[in-house]
Formats: sequence, structure tokens, C-alpha cells
Amino acid sequence: MYQYPKPLNEKPYKKSLLIFAFFLLLSFSAKAQKGSDVIRQVSCFYSILKLQADSLKLVLYKQGFVVVREATMTMESEYEMPIIVPLNEGSWYHIAFIGDMTSKLYEVRMYDYDEKQVVYQKHYGDGMESNIINYSYIPKFSEYHMIKPVQVNKKKKKNICGYFMIFKKVK
Repeated sequence: MYQYPKPLNEKPYKKSLLIFAFFLLLSFSAKAQKGSDVIRQVSCFYSILKLQADSLKLVLYKQGFVVVREATMTMESEYEMPIIVPLNEGSWYHIAFIGDMTSKLYEVRMYDYDEKQVVYQKHYGDGMESNIINYSYIPKFSEYHMIKPVQVNKKKKKNICGYFMIFKKVK
């Protein structure tokens, strides 16, 4: 007749299992930190963009708009920088993107919650203020929208500064 082996002492088994689980968790957290391919918005400062943004703010303020969101961001040439914003139905917004003056192409695409493109603007970098894309938008529904600015720069591939602003008309 076959005899089953005696059961292992449970205490060392539980201890080794606990140690194994700890090291497994530790290795997963280290991989998550190393392999983080998430694009994060990193701010930047470029005095010319700041001057252009301040001028645009003044013009739109005189028209009854207030800034509801603004940010500078470090971008990479030819890569979109997604920005997700909540917009309210029936409110009048003015969206502005200012790109680095040495870039040759600027584009802004805007999508609604259903990923339908609702705005597309494209400028070529020829002349003063060609680096500014701005447009008005009144959403049909209160929902999140995704705005994707991109700029193409042949001189600089990385660390290109961009400035993004959203204004809202006050009543």
C-alpha cells in the first residue's frame, strides 16, 4: 500500500511563501517604475511665448473671456500632446495653442467624448504670429474633450516649448 509523505511543517512553508510574495511584489513595482512609458506634461519657459500669451489674454479679456486653464508644456517634434478638458454645454470657449517660433508646422485637433473630431486647425510657420492657433468653440453636450496640439520642428526634435490656454466667456 502506498504511503503518502508526511505533511510539511506549515510554519516554514508559510514563511517562505510570504517572502516569495514580498519579492514578487517588489519586482513588479520596480518594473512599473522603470518601464513607465507614460507621456507626462512637463512645463517649460520661453519668454517670447509668454509675451504672446499675455497679449492674447489681454485681447480676449477685453472681449469678455477669462482664463480657465493654461499651461506650458515641453513637447517633442511631430508628437501630439493630448490634453483632456471638461467643457459645459452651451458655454462659449476660446482655445489657444502657441508653439515654438522655430517650428514649421502647427496643428490642433479636438475630439468630443465619442472621439469624433470637432475641430482641426493647421498653420505653417511663415511669419509673425503664425505659431498661434486659436479658435472659438461652443460644445453641444457637457462632456470631456481631448485636444491634441502638435508642432513640427526640424532644428529641435525634443524639448520644444508650447503654451496652451482655454478661455470661457463670462456673462
